[in-house]
Amino acid sequence: MKFRITIFSTIAILLTIGVQAQKGQLRGGINFANVSVTDNGRVDDANMLTSFQLGLVGDVKLGGPVYFQPGVLFSGKGSKVQRGNAGSNGYFKQTFNPYYIEVPATVIFKLPIGGGGKFFAGAGPYLGIGVGGKVKTEGQTLVGNYNRERNITFSDDDPTTLSDEEGAGFGIVKRFDYGLNGTAGIEGKSMVLSANYGLGLAKLQSGSNNSVDNNNKHRILSFTLGFKL
Repeated sequence: MKFRITIFSTIAILLTIGVQAQKGQLRGGINFANVSVTDNGRVDDANMLTSFQLGLVGDVKLGGPVYFQPGVLFSGKGSKVQRGNAGSNGYFKQTFNPYYIEVPATVIFKLPIGGGGKFFAGAGPYLGIGVGGKVKTEGQTLVGNYNRERNITFSDDDPTTLSDEEGAGFGIVKRFDYGLNGTAGIEGKSMVLSANYGLGLAKLQSGSNNSVDNNNKHRILSFTLGFKL
């Protein structure tokens, strides 16, 4: 509970920074989400899930070409798995689509490119808090077709307890996600176009050890459009 209070306090502080700076952007875009399937963190391209993100990003000048961009985003992640073809025995398809409130803290460098525009690139950490989502499953067996949908269940784990995890269990996803973001794009007078990549460092499975390998971690490629405030 104390950790949750700390997280929401952090979000409020980041929003306050953005407002006080009187600069920032309302950002939205498309996410191409996936989940790593190998020990070295690779993904299966066929399992990519299309989702979205929407939120507010601040823009605080630190000095020279260096800026700090805190933010609060609503972001869809996940993956999909399919085996066989619809209508055939053994067909199976599952879509895993969780939603997170994500708090990025990105340091970027901006370089003028003429006409009032700037090229920028940067990186930084992020923290995500699972707030909802669904798992949809369909398939076919010898006895007929089936189609199920359920809400995603998150564990009430506290990252500050390190190896201990509260509320762990089969079929439960860790509530907290964290990792690294990289971004690059072009900034104009009123709009910002960017490409972003999120490298998740926390395993999805409840009760698992993050440091064992890089299986089952979020991977997000996104393309966004921002409107300056």
